[in-house]
Amino acid sequence: MDKHQDDQEKDKKDNKNNMASGLGIGVAIGAGIGVALDNIAVGIAVGIAIGLSFGAINSRRKTPPKS
Repeated sequence: MDKHQDDQEKDKKDNKNNMASGLGIGVAIGAGIGVALDNIAVGIAVGIAIGLSFGAINSRRKTPPKS
């Protein structure tokens, strides 16, 4: 494999990690929202939506090239 392919594979892994992190954070935030609203299921659903949106935003963010 050349360097370009290695970089592409690393970027794909980073994107998956961003989405997973966003999902985990979203569930945690959503559980807190759900407890506050006395409806945990709705809170978790809202948290998942928020977390996935943050994960998608972070996966699209470009990082500066490493030298």
